[in-house]
Amino acid sequence: MNQTHDISRWAHQHQYGTGNAAAERGTRLVLWITIATMLVEIVAGWWFNSMAVLADGWHMSSHALAIGLSAFAYAAARKYAADPSFAFGTWKIEVLASYTSAIFLLGVAAAMVFGSLERLWSPQPIHYAEAMIVAVGGLVVNLVCALILGQAHDHHHDHDHHHGHDHHHDLNLKAAYIHVVTDALTSVLAIAALAGGWLWDWAWLDPATGLVGAVLVALWAKNLIVQSGRVLLDREMDHPVVAEIREVIAALPEAGNTQITDLHVWRVGNGAYACAISLLTHDAALTPLQIREALGIHEEIVHVTVEIHRCDIC
Repeated sequence: MNQTHDISRWAHQHQYGTGNAAAERGTRLVLWITIATMLVEIVAGWWFNSMAVLADGWHMSSHALAIGLSAFAYAAARKYAADPSFAFGTWKIEVLASYTSAIFLLGVAAAMVFGSLERLWSPQPIHYAEAMIVAVGGLVVNLVCALILGQAHDHHHDHDHHHGHDHHHDLNLKAAYIHVVTDALTSVLAIAALAGGWLWDWAWLDPATGLVGAVLVALWAKNLIVQSGRVLLDREMDHPVVAEIREVIAALPEAGNTQITDLHVWRVGNGAYACAISLLTHDAALTPLQIREALGIHEEIVHVTVEIHRCDIC
């Protein structure tokens, strides 16, 4: 006999809560700041005929595109949160955006490598004063943006902690934050390299620090790709919540007469999981409601489907 039971149809407030709203506002604000800075640098570079300023402006455009993607993902997730065609909500729109942003980051790292190697092979005269102003200005802008996104992250973390979901991260917000931090890192390295070149005429220091920055950006991008990719591919069977589910079943009153024959766990939100479990039991009194109540001690499990097979000769 097969029986199924649903713990919940994951309410709208769990799919798009106050944490996501704060993250969306912060990301949108950072987007407008980035676009404004980008336009100022492009116009200034064209007006003053400075390739350094112009190049930094176009470099910032790639970050504006990625941050814009993060803001769009929040808006799309909110817009379609109540759409029943999304079986487990729209959270993975945000995860998909974080994965795409990580790909953009790899592109930024590749461009940094190409530009740095080109400068090493064919050194160009550096306008130190203008380049230093651009680097310092970019650093200030990125620190402000990092502060805004950091506050949104704290708001999201507090919201998750209040609902019992700890140690989980908003990957979409993290992607936007990493873009801002990598740009800030680029500015710091540029300032150090420009100072060395200005004081000691070490022109090679600028492209050398560019290569170091590219490696760090690539490593951050790889980490983000792995984190978002495992969610998109539902690679969660090594997560601690799986062991918790097995422990709950093992602790049932008639545990010796019940065993798990099939178990699937996947993530449907920040710190929220769904599972489908099949049980083979000799316990005639075991019901899906009992399984629901037993798994209810783990608040991160928001949706459960239970299938029970009876066996009189187990």
